[in-house]
Amino acid sequence: MPIARSTRGDTLADVVERILDKGLVINADIHTDYDLSALARVDLRGELAHLVLVDNPPQHPRGDFALEAGRVRETGEHLLTFSGIGVYAPRLFGGIPPGAKASLAPVLCKAMAAERVSGEHYRGRWHDIGTPERLQALDTELRGGA
Repeated sequence: MPIARSTRGDTLADVVERILDKGLVINADIHTDYDLSALARVDLRGELAHLVLVDNPPQHPRGDFALEAGRVRETGEHLLTFSGIGVYAPRLFGGIPPGAKASLAPVLCKAMAAERVSGEHYRGRWHDIGTPERLQALDTELRGGA
């Protein structure tokens, strides 16, 4: 089930072709202690996706999505940040022609509007290490530095 490679450069259809029942996709530029085995138990019957949301980091204080009663919404009172960890049903990408490139956010927002995206708020260790500076800061922290 897990895909252990980056999807950068792949089309969403390429990713879906590697997914049978559901697919766990993790951004390559994060560091977390989230228990990924918990996602193996996520039941997507009736759902198109399940997202892991986290508290907003300093570089992204406004957040991405709201989480209300286990449902991820595009808007809401308190926005959280999408962690880059999600479980997706292949049918989420059904409207994308084979070989076409598409951004994930609009696909997810359409599914959110249809009330088909569940989620959870993870409060443990999570870092976006998408810049050399943030990667260096985490490396220093993990090595016991300041």
